Amino acid sequence: MTVIKRAPLRQRLRPWISGFDVPLLIAVLWIGAWGLLCMYSAGYDHGTRFGDHARNMLLAWGLMLVVAQVPPQRLMALAIPLYTLGVLLLVATLAFGITKKGATRWLNVGLVIQPSELLKLATPLMLAWWFQKREGVLRWADFVAAFGLLLLPFLLIAKQPDLGTGLLVLAAGLYVIFFAGLSWRLVIPFLVVGVIGITAIVVSEDHICQDEVTWPLLKPYQKHRVCTLLDPSKDPLGKGFHIIQGEIAIGSGGVTGKGLMQGTQTHLEFIPERTTDFIFAAFGEEFGLLGALALLVGYTALILRGLMIAAAAPTLFSRLMAGAVTLSFFTYVFVNMGMVSGILPVVGVPLPFVSYGGTAMVTLGLSLGLLLSIGRVKKLVKT
Repeated sequence: MTVIKRAPLRQRLRPWISGFDVPLLIAVLWIGAWGLLCMYSAGYDHGTRFGDHARNMLLAWGLMLVVAQVPPQRLMALAIPLYTLGVLLLVATLAFGITKKGATRWLNVGLVIQPSELLKLATPLMLAWWFQKREGVLRWADFVAAFGLLLLPFLLIAKQPDLGTGLLVLAAGLYVIFFAGLSWRLVIPFLVVGVIGITAIVVSEDHICQDEVTWPLLKPYQKHRVCTLLDPSKDPLGKGFHIIQGEIAIGSGGVTGKGLMQGTQTHLEFIPERTTDFIFAAFGEEFGLLGALALLVGYTALILRGLMIAAAAPTLFSRLMAGAVTLSFFTYVFVNMGMVSGILPVVGVPLPFVSYGGTAMVTLGLSLGLLLSIGRVKKLVKT
């Protein structure tokens, strides 16, 4: 009779935990810990927000660890199906979607989903696959086709309208195209035009922000957001209220903050969306400058580590995806903190692992899982 001895638990788990990028995991855990603390402090009197946030975070981390087990080559095979599915869902959303507050962003497929979230990952995945297939034989026509693949989901999302999510998808795709070898000679003219355009808007703000002036390509509410950013006092009880109260909350926190659950602007309901888009205002009020710096240390460590993984990735697909995921994470942080502190227009962009929101949390978990997968393959190859 043959006796088969079962391997110890540690030995059975070793294939799952070996090769993980420890600095990246530490950064994620550090940010997550601050996110949970902030959600408890800002949302303890806001229904079940803290419990739901903790559940969403555990789900995102679980998906992150599962995706990290999948080799990048297999993930690359999902590029076309995910991108195609995402675009079809966006088309279906425009035709049959659920409209709330004038925006058609949700689709009922048995459960209510927001298809645009899928494109945050599917679009850069598709573009990285595109450039991997053309490695060594890239021509200008390939970049034109790549811009076409990027603009299709961006325009469908902007049509909903959801400019915040659309810009995140656009940024993720542009990172892939830039890392694929787009010449600076083509990038610099757009940067110059952007700087000139922003300067012109600031200088002519008194004229172009009049009610009778129509801005091309933008909805009236989008024009109002930009004009409110330039002068929040013009609408102190409307759109300007968000910016003014956010700045007051952050400034009143001082160096050390008012303390856990002690934010007056937060708990007296002066900060709108205090557990979602404007949670950094609540964070700044209760944890102050030192708390904000501690959170920024985590984000900086994650971004720097992600760029190191991208630089050392073994294939073009891996390098493009790692770079896009890392800089997309930077975009989330920069845009959210910028809009809360009054240097960018207010758009619906969450603060990663701190803002409440299940769909965005899952998307971030999947993205970081892909980054871990790329870093893990490199380490396993070395060993």
